[in-house]
Amino acid sequence: MAERVNDKNDPPRPDGPHDTPPVVGIGAWAIVRGGALAILWPLAGRNNLTLLHISSGLIAAELVAVILITLAGIWAASRVERMHGAKDPQKVVIDEVAGQFIALIAVPLDLHTWWTIILAFLLFRFFDIVKPYPARKFEDLHGGLGIMADDLVAGVYAAIGVAAAVIIRSFI
Repeated sequence: MAERVNDKNDPPRPDGPHDTPPVVGIGAWAIVRGGALAILWPLAGRNNLTLLHISSGLIAAELVAVILITLAGIWAASRVERMHGAKDPQKVVIDEVAGQFIALIAVPLDLHTWWTIILAFLLFRFFDIVKPYPARKFEDLHGGLGIMADDLVAGVYAAIGVAAAVIIRSFI
């Protein structure tokens, strides 16, 4: 693989994702999901809400969190790119966090599906490295948008893979 252009302070690294940011994405997702559940679960009992209402509220909270992380990431990545004069500097890792977060949205509420968290992590890493269409094309977008977009696409592909695995597993 090609080497990324690094600034003077970055040690040279091969092109590809990092290990720590997706784990941070898993932590951020767990905090958002746990917080949303803490708010929605008591409301469900008082207002006669179903599991569908709770799931919809969770997905909405997770999507809002992804949008906020993405907007902050585009802003921050654009600034770092300008400061370092390098396209997609290694110091920018919020793109990995956002992509991993998207991959985890498809994880069901059932605690017996812990394997889906591992699957989301592995699928996100795979799609982030392979960069199937249109992820590689999105890397060419200007500034922070280009830095964030390819990882968002990888997250969507991983979420689709997790959802497909959950559906297939339900028939086995």
